[in-house]
Amino acid sequence: MKTFALIFALGVSAPAVAGVSVTAPLSNSSVATTVQYVATASTTCSKGVSAMGIYTAPNVLAYTVNGSSLNTLLNLSPGTYQTVVQEWDNCGGVDKTNVTIVVKGSAAEVQVRAPANNANVATQVQYVATASSSSCANGVSAMGIYTAPGVLAYLAKGASLNTILNLNRGTYNTVVQEWDNCGGSAKTPITINVAGSTSAQASGVVVSAPANNATVSPSVQFVASATSPCKAGVAAMGIYPSPGNLVYKVNGSSLNTVLNLGAGTYHAVVQEWDNCGGSATAPVVITVGSGSPSPNGTSGQFANLHQKSGWTGYALLPPLYNICPYCVPAGPQTTWSMTQGVWSPALTGSSSRMDVGGQTLYSDVLWNNHLIGDFSSQGLPDSNHSIIPNVHNFTYDVYFYAQDISAAQALEFDINQFVNGQSFIWGHECRIAGGNEWDIWDNPGQKWHPTGVPCNPVSNSWNHLVIQAQRTSDNHLLFKSISLNGQTATLNYYESPTPSNWYGITVNYQQDGNYKQQPYSIWLDRLTFSYW
Repeated sequence: MKTFALIFALGVSAPAVAGVSVTAPLSNSSVATTVQYVATASTTCSKGVSAMGIYTAPNVLAYTVNGSSLNTLLNLSPGTYQTVVQEWDNCGGVDKTNVTIVVKGSAAEVQVRAPANNANVATQVQYVATASSSSCANGVSAMGIYTAPGVLAYLAKGASLNTILNLNRGTYNTVVQEWDNCGGSAKTPITINVAGSTSAQASGVVVSAPANNATVSPSVQFVASATSPCKAGVAAMGIYPSPGNLVYKVNGSSLNTVLNLGAGTYHAVVQEWDNCGGSATAPVVITVGSGSPSPNGTSGQFANLHQKSGWTGYALLPPLYNICPYCVPAGPQTTWSMTQGVWSPALTGSSSRMDVGGQTLYSDVLWNNHLIGDFSSQGLPDSNHSIIPNVHNFTYDVYFYAQDISAAQALEFDINQFVNGQSFIWGHECRIAGGNEWDIWDNPGQKWHPTGVPCNPVSNSWNHLVIQAQRTSDNHLLFKSISLNGQTATLNYYESPTPSNWYGITVNYQQDGNYKQQPYSIWLDRLTFSYW
């Protein structure tokens, strides 16, 4: 301040005051070896900013660019750097901002779960990664994979990616990168050796069933085996019906299981992981059944039902848990909403977010959809009673996602059939805060029966649930099986129906509030309901 006052007093022109704003990297942050610098400069010099530059050490000018902004990548070795971003204006003025960074082998903001660094992989390589932004309040905008410098092979919106890249044989110095909504970025390098490179022999996965490009029934049998050059052998195998959906995993070098899949075409992948950090995959394309119900038949399927119309929500208040006739979604007793067309998190590109909250402790929200029969939302009123009396088997297949599953008291998934003066209600409840166990509904007794089957859905991950139920030939309810994340429990539990004057087939989904009615969200995707 004294220097500038003396200059002005002597009537000598001083250099114009300037400023440098560095958006990335954040000072005192840890970064990967490839560091993105984003900065802008301003000046009161009427002629503007001449240039900007980056010093990675005193007198080491690593980068310069004309103009008042820069956005570039510097490759730095691991270590601590007292870097300086500087601007020069056209009046002879200079300003700078110090940015201290710690360069590591990977960025804390980008966590890569697969492939492992320096892994030996097959030509189909699965990448699984998540990202966070330590400095941007607006979060992560996108993630991408570079298979070589300047070669962006894959880009996904949001803070996660799960995809498969087809690569030729060789060694790749890949990079997984995130970009935030403030102009910043972080990345983690991943070196992989693709099958056939001189450094390693490739692992292998052989799929015996289903056949590639086959058309199959909803119950699909997968049979596969794996080998690996790893001396410690194969650790596990798994099945991805679609990218990011690991629905089955088993220890060892072989698998033989049945998956219940909704109608549609699947680009499935069978993967092995060895005990040396390596992995290999084999693709299997299959087409499951028909994507829509048959209007004149006694079997069909409602694919992506979470995207369809016809869902109605109701509040259920303790202690009786009957439908509350005066409650509204805005509360205050219970609050609820269903938001369709959510792109993240999503598997199909359009999930539905189900929200609950409110002031009444332990209150629940039930969503119901009338599919066939009375008040059908899907155009199947079955007025001549040709469909519903002939339907005996049901599959409720859904993926659900929670950021914090512990906030839920329970989640409920119900199949309902009303026919010939009888009510068949196959209620399935996953108790979470209530003890992580599956219960099934006894409608005549109006109570839940514990099954002894554990229910442990995972937070921050897509959970795959498949429920099989049947109306027996002597008109009893048969609770057949529950499959959660590839673990199938056979119930074979029978119940009796109750009287009803309704006619139709409906499905329910319900979220229960906990002891403090903690607000929480569940995302639904790939909800498929099959009947035959």
